[in-house]
Amino acid sequence: MKATKSIVLLLVTAALIFAATSMISAESAGDKPACTTRQLEEQVVLYTIHRGGIDKIASVVMNLFNLAIEKGIYPDGPITFVYLNDVTRTSSEHWLIEIRLPVDKSALKLSGTLGKMTDVKTLSSVKMAVSIKPEGMADPRPIYERLYSWMAKQGHMPTSGPQETFLTNAESGDYAQMKTEIMVPLWDPSALKAIDSITSNMLK
Repeated sequence: MKATKSIVLLLVTAALIFAATSMISAESAGDKPACTTRQLEEQVVLYTIHRGGIDKIASVVMNLFNLAIEKGIYPDGPITFVYLNDVTRTSSEHWLIEIRLPVDKSALKLSGTLGKMTDVKTLSSVKMAVSIKPEGMADPRPIYERLYSWMAKQGHMPTSGPQETFLTNAESGDYAQMKTEIMVPLWDPSALKAIDSITSNMLK
């Protein structure tokens, strides 16, 4: 029964990944990745923290899916890795990666009950700089260089490190064959204006 549930969950996740891929709105010139911005809507995620390289992360991801099965939590989108430290200046065994699985809002009832490094939380809506790593690319550094250079030219200021959503072939375990969406959270001046407006009204 547990194996059957795992298969069903993986099939559902694969379908969600396919659907997410079809919704990508970033402009591209042929296969050359382009850069754009997109507002990421509020979402609830089941997450855990992993220390180490991506090559050792498969079992951690599977444990997260198994936890979802055990707790009756239903995936609501493709999995995302959030890089919490600078992977270009830190050896892979010391990488800190937050693994996020979008889930149904009903999972919030489990918040604070899943352990020290694993929990459920709500992510606020945030503006993202976005680019695509295509299938067949093993080294994403050119994508990051292009994206950060584009952000600088556009006057966009990052608020934290990058994150990567896995759109296709995630089940293969072969990063080079995965199509991913690389995103960087951006400072939104309109948020500061909204805070200033609220503060001004309170002082009147």
